Amino acid sequence: MSSDASLDRALHAIADPTRRRILQVLRERGTEAKAGAEKPAHGPCLCGGEIEERIRLSQPTISHHMAILTKAGLVEATKQGQWRWYRRNEKAIRDVVKSLRGKL
Repeated sequence: MSSDASLDRALHAIADPTRRRILQVLRERGTEAKAGAEKPAHGPCLCGGEIEERIRLSQPTISHHMAILTKAGLVEATKQGQWRWYRRNEKAIRDVVKSLRGKL
């Protein structure tokens, strides 16, 4: 994918206020795991249910937003057992900011 197409996808993802809020929640890196769920060993993250509780939207709506953020590369998803864990892709977010600086 070209860098312009990648930037367009990222900008589409962050154009929605709910998705920006999700990125903020992921930045805050929740410290409490769902009962009975083990967090993956790859760093701070939240499971879909935790994001759902913090954003206060339904599971299908959160899944929709997470798919857009994941496709844009701004969020990484890992499935572990019945849980899907999400964390910010800080490098991709920095690359979007850097790209915008170069284009604007």
